Amino acid sequence: MAGPATQLPTIIVTGASSGIGAHCARALKTDGWRVFATARKPADIAVLEQEGFEAFYLDYREPESIEALVSAVMERTGGRLDALYNNGAHAQAGAVEDLPVEALREQFEANVFGWHDLTRRVLPAMRAQGHGRLVHCSSILGLMPARLRGAYCASKYAVEGLMLALRQELEGSGIHVSLIEPGPVTSNIHKNGMTWFLKHVDYGNSHYRDDYRAQLSQVRNAGEKVRADPQVVYKALRHALVSRSPRPHYVVTAPARIGVLMKRLLPADMLYRILSKAA
Repeated sequence: MAGPATQLPTIIVTGASSGIGAHCARALKTDGWRVFATARKPADIAVLEQEGFEAFYLDYREPESIEALVSAVMERTGGRLDALYNNGAHAQAGAVEDLPVEALREQFEANVFGWHDLTRRVLPAMRAQGHGRLVHCSSILGLMPARLRGAYCASKYAVEGLMLALRQELEGSGIHVSLIEPGPVTSNIHKNGMTWFLKHVDYGNSHYRDDYRAQLSQVRNAGEKVRADPQVVYKALRHALVSRSPRPHYVVTAPARIGVLMKRLLPADMLYRILSKAA
Protein backbone atom coordinates (compact mmCIF):
# COMPACT_ATOMS: atom_id res chain seq x y z
CA MET A 1 0.00 0.00 0.00
CA ALA A 2 1.46 3.30 -1.10
CA GLY A 3 1.18 6.84 0.21
CA PRO A 4 2.37 8.86 3.22
CA ALA A 5 2.22 7.38 6.67
CA THR A 6 -0.96 9.32 7.52
CA GLN A 7 -2.75 7.59 4.62
CA LEU A 8 -1.72 4.06 5.49
CA PRO A 9 -4.48 1.89 6.97
CA THR A 10 -4.19 2.13 10.75
CA ILE A 11 -4.48 -0.60 13.36
CA ILE A 12 -3.88 -1.08 17.07
CA VAL A 13 -2.30 -4.46 17.90
CA THR A 14 -2.18 -5.33 21.58
CA GLY A 15 0.17 -7.82 23.21
CA ALA A 16 2.79 -7.24 20.50
CA SER A 17 5.85 -8.11 22.58
CA SER A 18 5.96 -11.80 21.64
CA GLY A 19 4.12 -14.72 20.10
CA ILE A 20 1.05 -14.15 17.96
CA GLY A 21 0.92 -10.41 18.60
CA ALA A 22 4.55 -9.80 17.66
CA HIS A 23 4.27 -11.89 14.50
CA CYS A 24 1.06 -10.21 13.38
CA ALA A 25 2.37 -6.71 14.11
CA ARG A 26 5.46 -7.32 11.99
CA ALA A 27 3.47 -8.92 9.17
CA LEU A 28 0.99 -6.05 9.11
CA LYS A 29 3.81 -3.51 8.99
CA THR A 30 5.37 -5.40 6.07
CA ASP A 31 1.99 -5.44 4.31
CA GLY A 32 1.71 -1.66 4.52
CA TRP A 33 -0.24 -0.98 7.69
CA ARG A 34 0.53 1.75 10.17
CA VAL A 35 0.74 -0.35 13.33
CA PHE A 36 0.28 1.02 16.82
CA ALA A 37 1.76 -1.78 18.91
CA THR A 38 1.34 -2.21 22.66
CA ALA A 39 3.25 -3.99 25.39
CA ARG A 40 3.48 -3.83 29.17
CA LYS A 41 7.22 -3.93 29.81
CA PRO A 42 9.40 -0.88 29.01
CA ALA A 43 12.08 -3.14 27.51
CA ASP A 44 9.55 -4.65 25.10
CA ILE A 45 8.27 -1.20 24.13
CA ALA A 46 11.85 -0.13 23.42
CA VAL A 47 12.39 -3.15 21.15
CA LEU A 48 9.21 -2.38 19.23
CA GLU A 49 10.31 1.22 18.77
CA GLN A 50 13.69 0.06 17.49
CA GLU A 51 11.84 -2.01 14.89
CA GLY A 52 10.04 1.11 13.69
CA PHE A 53 6.71 0.66 15.42
CA GLU A 54 4.77 3.39 17.16
CA ALA A 55 4.73 1.60 20.49
CA PHE A 56 2.73 2.31 23.63
CA TYR A 57 2.28 1.01 27.14
CA LEU A 58 -0.97 -0.87 27.73
CA ASP A 59 -2.15 -3.01 30.60
CA TYR A 60 -5.74 -4.09 30.14
CA ARG A 61 -6.18 -4.09 33.91
CA GLU A 62 -5.47 -0.34 34.03
CA PRO A 63 -8.27 1.74 32.48
CA GLU A 64 -6.06 4.82 32.52
CA SER A 65 -3.56 3.10 30.22
CA ILE A 66 -6.37 2.22 27.79
CA GLU A 67 -7.58 5.82 27.80
CA ALA A 68 -4.03 7.12 27.26
CA LEU A 69 -3.42 4.72 24.36
CA VAL A 70 -6.58 5.68 22.48
CA SER A 71 -5.97 9.38 23.08
CA ALA A 72 -2.41 9.16 21.76
CA VAL A 73 -3.39 7.14 18.70
CA MET A 74 -6.27 9.45 17.79
CA GLU A 75 -4.03 12.47 18.16
CA ARG A 76 -1.53 10.95 15.73
CA THR A 77 -4.13 9.89 13.17
CA GLY A 78 -6.42 12.90 13.32
CA GLY A 79 -9.17 10.83 14.90
CA ARG A 80 -9.09 7.94 12.44
CA LEU A 81 -8.63 4.23 13.12
CA ASP A 82 -9.28 1.48 10.62
CA ALA A 83 -8.87 -1.58 12.83
CA LEU A 84 -8.29 -2.97 16.29
CA TYR A 85 -6.77 -6.37 17.00
CA ASN A 86 -7.39 -7.36 20.60
CA ASN A 87 -4.73 -9.98 21.29
CA GLY A 88 -2.99 -9.37 24.62
CA ALA A 89 -4.05 -11.76 27.37
CA HIS A 90 -2.79 -14.12 30.03
CA ALA A 91 -3.75 -17.71 30.80
CA GLN A 92 -4.66 -18.59 34.38
CA ALA A 93 -4.20 -22.32 34.81
CA GLY A 94 -5.69 -24.36 37.62
CA ALA A 95 -8.60 -26.64 38.45
CA VAL A 96 -11.81 -24.73 39.12
CA GLU A 97 -11.94 -25.85 42.76
CA ASP A 98 -8.39 -24.55 43.32
CA LEU A 99 -9.03 -21.05 41.94
CA PRO A 100 -9.82 -18.25 44.37
CA VAL A 101 -12.32 -15.67 43.14
CA GLU A 102 -9.48 -13.17 42.89
CA ALA A 103 -7.87 -15.32 40.19
CA LEU A 104 -11.05 -15.11 38.13
CA ARG A 105 -11.26 -11.35 38.69
CA GLU A 106 -7.74 -10.84 37.40
CA GLN A 107 -8.34 -13.18 34.45
CA PHE A 108 -11.45 -11.27 33.43
CA GLU A 109 -9.88 -7.85 33.97
CA ALA A 110 -7.13 -8.71 31.49
CA ASN A 111 -8.97 -10.94 29.03
CA VAL A 112 -12.49 -9.50 28.96
CA PHE A 113 -13.09 -6.18 30.72
CA GLY A 114 -10.01 -4.52 29.23
CA TRP A 115 -10.90 -5.74 25.74
CA HIS A 116 -14.40 -4.36 26.20
CA ASP A 117 -13.06 -1.02 27.40
CA LEU A 118 -10.63 -0.61 24.51
CA THR A 119 -13.24 -1.70 21.95
CA ARG A 120 -15.77 0.85 23.24
CA ARG A 121 -13.21 3.64 23.15
CA VAL A 122 -12.34 3.13 19.46
CA LEU A 123 -15.92 2.65 18.26
CA PRO A 124 -16.84 6.37 18.10
CA ALA A 125 -14.06 7.03 15.57
CA MET A 126 -15.13 4.04 13.49
CA ARG A 127 -18.76 5.14 13.55
CA ALA A 128 -17.78 8.67 12.52
CA GLN A 129 -15.78 7.42 9.52
CA GLY A 130 -18.38 4.79 8.62
CA HIS A 131 -16.11 1.76 8.64
CA GLY A 132 -13.81 -0.33 10.82
CA ARG A 133 -12.67 -3.82 11.70
CA LEU A 134 -12.72 -5.22 15.23
CA VAL A 135 -10.84 -8.52 15.42
CA HIS A 136 -10.47 -10.46 18.65
CA CYS A 137 -8.01 -13.30 19.23
CA SER A 138 -10.22 -15.74 21.08
CA SER A 139 -9.31 -19.43 21.31
CA ILE A 140 -10.64 -22.88 20.58
CA LEU A 141 -11.11 -22.85 24.36
CA GLY A 142 -13.78 -20.22 23.79
CA LEU A 143 -15.77 -22.89 21.92
CA MET A 144 -15.07 -25.96 24.04
CA PRO A 145 -13.74 -26.51 27.58
CA ALA A 146 -10.48 -27.97 28.82
CA ARG A 147 -9.69 -29.40 32.24
CA LEU A 148 -7.37 -27.30 34.44
CA ARG A 149 -8.07 -24.29 32.16
CA GLY A 150 -11.45 -23.21 33.53
CA ALA A 151 -10.61 -19.55 34.14
CA TYR A 152 -9.08 -19.06 30.71
CA CYS A 153 -11.96 -20.94 29.04
CA ALA A 154 -14.48 -18.79 30.89
CA SER A 155 -12.78 -15.59 29.74
CA LYS A 156 -12.77 -16.73 26.12
CA TYR A 157 -16.40 -17.91 26.27
CA ALA A 158 -17.24 -14.44 27.61
CA VAL A 159 -15.38 -12.72 24.76
CA GLU A 160 -17.24 -14.87 22.23
CA GLY A 161 -20.66 -13.95 23.61
CA LEU A 162 -19.88 -10.28 24.14
CA MET A 163 -18.33 -9.63 20.75
CA LEU A 164 -20.84 -11.70 18.77
CA ALA A 165 -23.61 -9.61 20.36
CA LEU A 166 -21.66 -6.50 19.32
CA ARG A 167 -21.38 -7.90 15.80
CA GLN A 168 -25.16 -8.11 15.56
CA GLU A 169 -25.57 -4.62 16.99
CA LEU A 170 -23.18 -3.18 14.39
CA GLU A 171 -24.96 -4.79 11.43
CA GLY A 172 -25.19 -2.24 8.62
CA SER A 173 -22.77 0.23 10.23
CA GLY A 174 -19.76 -0.64 8.08
CA ILE A 175 -17.98 -1.92 11.19
CA HIS A 176 -17.24 -5.66 11.17
CA VAL A 177 -16.47 -7.93 14.13
CA SER A 178 -14.53 -11.18 13.80
CA LEU A 179 -13.19 -13.76 16.24
CA ILE A 180 -10.09 -15.86 15.60
CA GLU A 181 -10.11 -19.18 17.47
CA PRO A 182 -6.63 -20.74 17.34
CA GLY A 183 -5.66 -24.12 18.64
CA PRO A 184 -2.06 -24.66 19.79
CA VAL A 185 0.18 -21.93 18.34
CA THR A 186 3.78 -21.14 19.28
CA SER A 187 3.78 -18.40 21.93
CA ASN A 188 4.84 -17.61 25.49
CA ILE A 189 1.34 -17.66 26.93
CA HIS A 190 1.83 -20.81 29.03
CA LYS A 191 5.29 -19.77 30.19
CA ASN A 192 4.04 -16.30 31.13
CA GLY A 193 1.01 -17.85 32.80
CA MET A 194 3.19 -19.60 35.35
CA THR A 195 3.39 -16.36 37.32
CA TRP A 196 -0.38 -16.33 37.74
CA PHE A 197 -0.57 -20.04 38.47
CA LEU A 198 2.03 -19.83 41.23
CA LYS A 199 0.37 -16.72 42.65
CA HIS A 200 -3.10 -18.22 42.97
CA VAL A 201 -2.86 -22.02 43.17
CA ASP A 202 -1.58 -23.98 46.16
CA TYR A 203 -0.60 -26.82 43.86
CA GLY A 204 1.39 -28.79 46.43
CA ASN A 205 -1.72 -29.39 48.52
CA SER A 206 -4.13 -29.88 45.65
CA HIS A 207 -5.97 -33.03 44.63
CA TYR A 208 -4.49 -32.31 41.16
CA ARG A 209 -0.90 -31.88 42.30
CA ASP A 210 0.43 -34.66 40.05
CA ASP A 211 -1.21 -33.07 36.99
CA TYR A 212 0.19 -29.69 37.96
CA ARG A 213 3.72 -31.00 38.48
CA ALA A 214 3.69 -32.69 35.07
CA GLN A 215 2.51 -29.51 33.36
CA LEU A 216 4.97 -27.33 35.26
CA SER A 217 7.78 -29.63 34.18
CA GLN A 218 6.64 -29.37 30.56
CA VAL A 219 6.63 -25.59 30.61
CA ARG A 220 9.91 -25.23 32.48
CA ASN A 221 11.68 -27.66 30.17
CA ALA A 222 10.13 -26.19 27.01
CA GLY A 223 8.75 -29.64 26.32
CA GLU A 224 5.27 -28.69 25.16
CA LYS A 225 3.69 -30.34 22.16
CA VAL A 226 4.45 -29.20 18.63
CA ARG A 227 2.56 -26.02 17.91
CA ALA A 228 1.58 -24.21 14.73
CA ASP A 229 3.43 -21.18 13.41
CA PRO A 230 1.74 -17.83 14.23
CA GLN A 231 1.50 -17.23 10.48
CA VAL A 232 -1.69 -19.33 10.48
CA VAL A 233 -3.26 -16.72 12.75
CA TYR A 234 -2.01 -13.87 10.58
CA LYS A 235 -3.59 -15.43 7.50
CA ALA A 236 -6.96 -15.36 9.29
CA LEU A 237 -6.35 -11.86 10.63
CA ARG A 238 -5.52 -10.52 7.19
CA HIS A 239 -8.74 -11.95 5.75
CA ALA A 240 -10.74 -10.44 8.60
CA LEU A 241 -9.15 -7.05 7.92
CA VAL A 242 -9.31 -6.81 4.13
CA SER A 243 -12.11 -9.09 2.95
CA ARG A 244 -15.36 -7.49 1.85
CA SER A 245 -17.14 -10.23 3.78
CA PRO A 246 -15.11 -10.99 6.92
CA ARG A 247 -16.25 -14.09 8.76
CA PRO A 248 -17.57 -14.08 12.30
CA HIS A 249 -15.34 -17.08 13.16
CA TYR A 250 -11.88 -18.15 12.02
CA VAL A 251 -10.99 -21.54 13.50
CA VAL A 252 -7.27 -22.08 12.84
CA THR A 253 -4.91 -25.07 13.27
CA ALA A 254 -5.87 -28.67 12.62
CA PRO A 255 -6.50 -29.57 16.31
CA ALA A 256 -8.95 -26.68 16.62
CA ARG A 257 -10.83 -27.69 13.47
CA ILE A 258 -10.96 -31.30 14.66
CA GLY A 259 -12.31 -30.10 18.00
CA VAL A 260 -15.09 -28.12 16.32
CA LEU A 261 -15.97 -31.14 14.17
CA MET A 262 -16.12 -33.38 17.24
CA LYS A 263 -18.37 -30.88 18.99
CA ARG A 264 -20.69 -30.89 16.00
CA LEU A 265 -20.85 -34.66 15.56
CA LEU A 266 -20.49 -36.26 18.97
CA PRO A 267 -23.06 -36.45 21.78
CA ALA A 268 -22.11 -33.93 24.46
CA ASP A 269 -21.42 -36.50 27.19
CA MET A 270 -19.09 -38.45 24.89
CA LEU A 271 -17.28 -35.28 23.81
CA TYR A 272 -16.66 -34.17 27.38
CA ARG A 273 -15.42 -37.61 28.42
CA ILE A 274 -12.89 -37.50 25.57
CA LEU A 275 -11.82 -33.99 26.49
CA SER A 276 -11.41 -34.93 30.14
CA LYS A 277 -8.73 -37.43 29.15
CA ALA A 278 -6.78 -34.96 27.01
CA ALA A 279 -3.39 -33.89 28.36
